[in-house]
Amino acid sequence: MTAPATIVLLHGFTQTGRSWDPVVAAMGERYRALAPDLRGHGSASDLRPVGFGEIAADVLALAPARFALAGYSMGGRIALDLALRDGGAAQQRIERLTLIGASPGLRSAGERAARRAADDALAEQILSGGVEAFARGWAAQPLFADQPPAVAAAAHAERLRSTPEGLAASLCGTGTGTMEPLWERLPRLRLPVTLIAGERDAKFRALAEQMAELLPDATLHVVEGAGHAVQLERPDAVAALL
Repeated sequence: MTAPATIVLLHGFTQTGRSWDPVVAAMGERYRALAPDLRGHGSASDLRPVGFGEIAADVLALAPARFALAGYSMGGRIALDLALRDGGAAQQRIERLTLIGASPGLRSAGERAARRAADDALAEQILSGGVEAFARGWAAQPLFADQPPAVAAAAHAERLRSTPEGLAASLCGTGTGTMEPLWERLPRLRLPVTLIAGERDAKFRALAEQMAELLPDATLHVVEGAGHAVQLERPDAVAALL
């Protein structure tokens, strides 16, 4: 009997690998799913340093010789960076890439500097106020508006699994302002890419459309009725696309 293919699932900021549980359950036995806690989160809250290179090394050490890779939001940015890092060396191991609500980074230096300053300020707020207060403020963003109550409750519980120090380190080390923009390198991504965005997530749906125009082999799926956290709101749809 042939062993199932492996898929590595990278969670978003404030989440842990557990956030993928509904998707993994919906996939059944079609894949061997690996959903690690990324540095700064959950069981990996204390791992330092937190950066794109360190997390890429963690993922490549965890994964088998060949694997599919999927990431949501921060996890999507990390997955994309991994696939393009070191001249795209990892593409020899990655069978296909799925990006959910993800961005290739901010194009201008001014935008990145402003975002870094905002993330640094938010990191200080997390350290001074604690995770509980931060989690409630984070959930109030328009990005997560109209989430079903059960999804919002699960997301809140996820946020409480990380430490203030871990989340602050993640913001400063893998925030959008810290990320090297990858727009110009997208045409070098030669593996199949699936882009997923929620119908209600206008910002990231537009980003996915722009990415699809630059990627050599991309398919875009807009999930009806979903917001930014598509894999939480529609795990069945995400499992089917994976």
